[in-house]
Amino acid sequence: MRILLHICCAPCAVYTFNILKEKGNAVEGFFYNPNIHPSSEYMKRKESAQGLSESLGLKIRIFRDCRFEDFFRKVNFHEEEGRCPLCWSLRLNKAAEYAAKNGFDGFSTTLLISPYQDHDKIRQIGEAAAERYAVEFVYEDFRKGFRESHTISRKMGLYHQNYCGCLYSERERFLKSS
Repeated sequence: MRILLHICCAPCAVYTFNILKEKGNAVEGFFYNPNIHPSSEYMKRKESAQGLSESLGLKIRIFRDCRFEDFFRKVNFHEEEGRCPLCWSLRLNKAAEYAAKNGFDGFSTTLLISPYQDHDKIRQIGEAAAERYAVEFVYEDFRKGFRESHTISRKMGLYHQNYCGCLYSERERFLKSS
């Protein structure tokens, strides 16, 4: 199966990519994350994804038209509650659309490795996007590989962020530590 793997960050992609590849899939990465702020953080994560590409031989398509405004329009007035599913929907719909237009059999996401995300909701959103774009959503619970993926990515020297990506999660993370 030819799978487009939406990559939220390089550390989460290491294990996810390897598992999908070990199962005999042809996997290509897709970096589309208009939620990541500020721009300096976005660039660190993008460069880390490119480093991962070189290290693993994983072709990663960097979505060039990544407009931060799309994220803010999507989550406007849902900042405190409900923004995460809206953000996942934005990114997974873009991945499904790209997969369908470029001949992939299916798509998945590295969000499925995180023990901090709502897997049921991500799966629901992924399946709805799959139906909308007539391409399969490949769901697998990758959480058991979360620590391993991060350990390997540290050894590879990949950048590790300390918040989910959006300004709201950054604020929440830093408010908790103060």
